[in-house]
Formats: sequence, structure tokens, C-alpha cells
Amino acid sequence: MALIVQKYGGTSVGSVERIQAVAQRVVTAAQAGQSLVVVVSAMGKSTDQLVSLAHQVSSNPCHREMDMLLSTGEQVSIALLSMAIQELGQPAVSLTGAQVGIVTETAHTRARILTISTDRLQRYLDDGKVVVVAGFQGIAQSDDLEITTLGRGGSDTSAVALAAALNATTCEIYTDVPGILTTDPRIVPDAQLMPNITADEMLELASLGAKVLHPRAVEIARNYGVTLVVRSSWTDDPGTKVISPTPQPRSLDGLELAQAVDAIEVDTHQAKIALLHVPDRPGIAAQLFGNVAAKDLDVDLIIQSIHDGNTNDIAFTVNRDCLERAEAVADAFSRAIPATNMPTYDTSHTAYVLVERQTAKVSIAGAGMIGRPGVAAQMFLALAKANVNIQMISTSEVKVSCAIHLEDCDRAITSLCHTFNIAHSPVPAASTTSSTTFRASSKTENLPPVRGAALDLKQARIAIHAVPDRPGMAARIFEMLAHHHISVDTIIQSQRCRIVNGTPTRDIAFTTAQGEAQSAKALLETIAPELGYDSITVDEAIAKVSIVGTGMIGCPGVAAKMFIALARKKINVQMISTSEIKLSCVVQELDGVKALQTIHNAFSLSRGSTPTLLTSVECP
Repeated sequence: MALIVQKYGGTSVGSVERIQAVAQRVVTAAQAGQSLVVVVSAMGKSTDQLVSLAHQVSSNPCHREMDMLLSTGEQVSIALLSMAIQELGQPAVSLTGAQVGIVTETAHTRARILTISTDRLQRYLDDGKVVVVAGFQGIAQSDDLEITTLGRGGSDTSAVALAAALNATTCEIYTDVPGILTTDPRIVPDAQLMPNITADEMLELASLGAKVLHPRAVEIARNYGVTLVVRSSWTDDPGTKVISPTPQPRSLDGLELAQAVDAIEVDTHQAKIALLHVPDRPGIAAQLFGNVAAKDLDVDLIIQSIHDGNTNDIAFTVNRDCLERAEAVADAFSRAIPATNMPTYDTSHTAYVLVERQTAKVSIAGAGMIGRPGVAAQMFLALAKANVNIQMISTSEVKVSCAIHLEDCDRAITSLCHTFNIAHSPVPAASTTSSTTFRASSKTENLPPVRGAALDLKQARIAIHAVPDRPGMAARIFEMLAHHHISVDTIIQSQRCRIVNGTPTRDIAFTTAQGEAQSAKALLETIAPELGYDSITVDEAIAKVSIVGTGMIGCPGVAAKMFIALARKKINVQMISTSEIKLSCVVQELDGVKALQTIHNAFSLSRGSTPTLLTSVECP
């Protein structure tokens, strides 16, 4: 008998009629011979209503009491659903998170799951009962029997964690959309349903704001090899399957807490090329990477940062074996810029190329870093303690990568593994034969390069100018922000080195939530005298547009195609940041929606189109 975990969100159980419809679906599955655990969210907007009540009686509600209050929402829905199932003749029982044995850390309103004791749950399953479980909640690992809630995405997390603990055949997530779409259908109405997606791709998309699945749930599924299926509550359509790699043996103790970082990755065979003082206008990145793609050169990290409003720096890394060809492309491009593209610029700021042949890339990865502002700061501090200077920084929501000098690589890895408690068990990574990851990696399939696109309109960019170029500066900056619970998203360190009072300096820019931007600026101003940087500027009128796809690994031309599409729509790229399977650009806020629609179309992601492997790009 197959054991299935089903999860229904608040919309799916938002009324008595919808609860009865869910009950009918559950009973049909049970009559087909399935053994069922059903995880349920609070009805409709009831959680919002409870939050509103709390703020009506308290200006600053205690987190413990908020957990006590909010946990009641799920208790209403599980009791009603259990009654509705029983009414249809199927035995059922409802259990709170505490009763089912979901044990969490003691962190009210944002607890993570430590373990699940499934004995009681298994007894009910063995008796033929459907077990209806309250999602979003658990009980703290203490003698005080404290009720805890799991924070945003908690019901998804509960369901996948139960599936992992029970070794379930499948975890089905029922929602009000037909599955995972290539982008937000409210912005792109012809967004296409994906029949399947890899866990790594889903993790990036979820981290970028795809709200169908929470990154915490996807990470558990990936760690324990749980098969996820996202389906509509209103139809019998198959939905989208999220495919996880075959997992390494893993204890259920510390199930979700585990650690913020679960992999340290290193590539010792990279070289860095930086173009400084390139014009800040639409089409520059498109021309450069169009030329790079025309030479069939595969680019790894790409960063672009803005300086004086007129010029940018663009830096990228390639495999060292390809350096001569990549350098020739960059040299030719830089020589062409002054004559054709920079008539209004100061000729003393002519574009030029810097090459670093002995480069290594070190990265930390893990969905556990989401919502933990201090993880990037820990990485930078670990590198500073090992006296490793950072040449480039590039981030995604679940990965932070730094380019460093090759001779510093061993010290960097030793320090990072010690800091994040990662064991030395090298396994070849999927991206290159010269890469090592201190965690098992899944093999990249022959997939279209881009599977989905995302837009974030709620970020602001903060630029810190003339930061002294020495180990420990980035660590101190982001440690300060983390201490005050300010989460940072994209981080860029410029390649241009300016001498200020005899000291080499670089600019550091990052994005954060708009509501935290001014607080971040004020905090950074307090340590400016200590660290010696110049000024801090904030731009809240930005948007971040991203593409995600496992197939872009080892596929030259993906970045060029994205930049060319944006250039043709006269959309200027202000910042660029990449990981192996994600590429993000910061553009003006007014261009955000158009940018998403443009790249969605460029990669043939809409309904009726067939995404294909990238074979060539055409320069504008």
C-alpha cells in the first residue's frame, strides 16, 4: 500500500464547501488503496485575521503568545476536515503538530524542525485511518511543552518533513494553481506549466519568490529524496513533479535545522577577466557576451557593478584552458568601445582589460541560509581569518561565491569547512571536472538552458563607495547588518581599484528589502569612520529579473541571449550576478515587468512554444 502525504493550503480549505471537496478527494484516494497523511493550513485568511486581533490588543505582541494564537488556525481546519472525511464513511483522526510528534527548536514564530516521532501517527495509519495533521506548528524540544510555529511556508515544510520521516512514496502539494509555471501568470498570462522540474531549479525559483513552494520544503525534499508533486485542488490534472536526486544516507535527527550551509564547493581551474570603465548604456553586456558566445566560450561567474553613473565594470570567469580566446575577445571589445560608443565620455576613462590567471572560486551553498542574515558574513569572516582577500563576490539566494587567488585556496577551504562544520568528503561536481564539492552532487541532465524566470520589485540597492581593499572588510560590513537582522540578497564587489589616501579601495553594492534600506544605510554610516569607506547611496527604484535552469551549466550563450533580449527593448542592466544555474540582472524599477516579459519570450517559455537547447545567439 502506497503511503502518500497530501498538503492543502488555506485557499483549498477556505470554506465549508471547499473542505467537503477536499474530503471527497481524500476519501477517493483512500478507497483506491492509498495510506494517507493530510497536512492542512488554516482556513483562507484566518491567520491574517488572528494577526490583526493580536495587534489590536498589543502594539508589540510577544512571540510566544503569537505562537499560541496562530496555532489555533490550523486546529480549526484539521478538526473540520476530519469530521468531513468521517461523514463520508472513512475513518480519520486529527492531530496537532505536538500530538503528531513534530519537535522543533525553541524559536517562537520561526522554529525549524529537529525531528519527528512517528510512532503515534503510524499506529493510526496501521488501523486504516486517514491522519489529518496541523501544518505550520510543532512543539519545542524542552520540558515546558512550548507550542511553536514554523514561520512562512510552514505547512509545506511540515508536509515534506513528514514525508521524509515516514519514507512516503510521494508528497502532493495541492494549491490554487495547476502546478509550477515558468513565471508569474499575473505578469505573463501565457506562462507555461512545467510537467517536471529539478529540485535545484525549484529551490532557486522558490527563493526568488515563486510562492507555490517554500525553499525550506524544497531543501528537505532534496536532502531526503522526497518526490514532490504540485497539483491543483480543483482538477485531477497531474501538475508538476519536482525531481530530487538520489540522497546520501542522512539521519532524521536535526531534520530541518541541520545547518545553514550544507556544501562547500571549489573550482581551482578558473581565470578572471575584468573590463573596467565600460559605458553604462543598454546593449554593452549584450555585445560583450554575444562576442564571447560566438567563440563558444562557457562563462561561469559574471558580475557587473555601477560606479559614477557613466561607466560600469564587468568581470567574468572562464575555465583557464579558454583564457587566451576569452582575453582576445575582451581586448577587441575594449578597443572598439572608445571609437564607437564613448564620444561623450572622458577619454581618460577609456575601457581596459585586467586578467587574473591564477584564480579559484569558493562557494557556500544551502537553502538553510535563507532568512539567516549572518551566513554571508560568516563566510567573509572565515576568509578574513585565513588572510584570504576576496577578488569577486557573486550571490544567489542559496549560494555565495567568491573568487580568490589560487594560492589562497587551501586555506580558504579549510577555514570554511571548519566554520560551517562540513566534512571533507570530495565528490566531483556537475559543472566542471576541476571542481570539488564537499557534498554529493546530482548529474546535470540534457535540459533546455532556462526553465523559469522571476521578477522581484521589492528590493533596494545600497552602494558603499571606496571600501579599503583588505581582508575582513566585507565580513565587518555584513556582520553588522546581520547583527541587526537585515537580510541581504545580491552582493557585488567591483573590480575597479581606486587609490584613496594611498589605500587601494573597491566599491561594494548589495540589495535588500526596500523597507530595510534606510535602516541599513544608517547602520553602515555608524561604522564608516572605523572602516574608512567613503559614502553610501541608496536606490529604491530597482527591479531584479532572473532566469533559472540546470541546463545552462556548460551551455555557452545563455547570458548573451538574456542581455541581447534586454538590449533590444532598450533596458539598461545596472548589476549582474550569477550562480551555476541562475542569472540575475538589476534594472530600473519601471523596466521590471517589461524585462520579465522580454526574457520569458526570448527563451520560448510561453504556452505553445517549445523550449530548445541553445545553439547560437545573434548579436544586436
